[in-house]
Amino acid sequence: MKTPVPDYLQHVLTVCHDNDQGALADYIPELAAVDPNKFALALTTVDGTIYSTGDDETEFTMQSMSKPFAYALALQHLGIPAVLEKVGVEPSGEAFNQISLDKETNLPKNPMINSGAITTHSLIPVQKGISRAECLRRFLSELAGRQLEFDKQVYKSEVKTAFRNLSIGYMLRTVGVLDSDPVEIVNGYIKQCAIKVTVKDLANICSVLANGGVQAKTGKQLLERDVVRQVLSVMMTCGMYDAAGDWLTTVGIPAKSGVSGGIIGVLPGQVGIVVFSPKIDEHGHSVRGVDIFERLSRDMGLHLMEGTPSAQTILQSRYTVGKNNDIVVYELRGVLQFTESEMLLRILQDEPDATTRIVLDLTNLTLIHDVGARMLFEGVKRLQADGHKVVVIDSEGVLSEEQVKGNKRVVVTEELERYLDKFH
Repeated sequence: MKTPVPDYLQHVLTVCHDNDQGALADYIPELAAVDPNKFALALTTVDGTIYSTGDDETEFTMQSMSKPFAYALALQHLGIPAVLEKVGVEPSGEAFNQISLDKETNLPKNPMINSGAITTHSLIPVQKGISRAECLRRFLSELAGRQLEFDKQVYKSEVKTAFRNLSIGYMLRTVGVLDSDPVEIVNGYIKQCAIKVTVKDLANICSVLANGGVQAKTGKQLLERDVVRQVLSVMMTCGMYDAAGDWLTTVGIPAKSGVSGGIIGVLPGQVGIVVFSPKIDEHGHSVRGVDIFERLSRDMGLHLMEGTPSAQTILQSRYTVGKNNDIVVYELRGVLQFTESEMLLRILQDEPDATTRIVLDLTNLTLIHDVGARMLFEGVKRLQADGHKVVVIDSEGVLSEEQVKGNKRVVVTEELERYLDKFH
């Protein structure tokens, strides 16, 4: 069978193709000369499977879509508190290139507008002989799974017309937000925006955020989970500038746009989505890109505020085995978060006080959040206090080493059948 996902994506692209509204970003000479008819869509799942359609080999520059990843890099190396001392997280309600600061803190309001992004660029850790922009290019290449390059022509074109960004840079230097030469920082920021990508590159990059910072193909944890959470939160509230509220209510996906015509979206735990179409609206967002995201969110139920009844499915089965039916097996499935853990503990509390052995089989769980692990092991302790012998089967290693710490005696890594054979 051929999966229908590519056909669906092509259908969405076709339906939205006739939307010819918007205009090219003509304030940047190189962007004013691009083909306005280019149109592409890509989607990468958290296991690294990619689907794409349209002009998916066409390269374009990241522009402001680079901002979340520069922010992530700064957070990863400096820590969230240190970065918050330089740039806030509040929506500005202003255009992306507004020359302004927060009236109370004298800091940029968030890292998604230019004042915050220029500040964030200055926080990227530099190595000897390697510029901040080059550090970000290498980082993005690792996320994408291939070597990305700078578009030198676009960079030169933007530098020639960067008067507004230079004004922002000097403003930041004047109030002490920037500690170094504003011209150097602004030029580095512009170069960061000139990294070339395809929709497939960006979908792969976004899937790392969707996957909690893990690059699916390599299995490497490239970003810490708290960093990913911070980045996605700011993308959700600030990524679409002065249209963020409209985006949140209609699309409901953490996102970031760029004036080159791209929009990236990240649905945590599911997918990274990218659309490219060069004509932009008054907010700097791709017109057809917004159209596509609204349709995908509606058709596929991707809005973050649409709750899922996952807690109803945590218990796959309960049965008894053993010579005297004195072993009770609970087979769990899905994801173990707070609501699922609460339901499981409510089920377990109905086990009568006895000396029966209880087996909790995690084989079919796909993820255990830290709160789920804490609640699970607290339940184990209370069952033991009631007189039960409890064993947790984790043959797939879904529990992390940190989560297991202090509970190694109750965790068994062999398969359920092999463990139960000991009691026959």
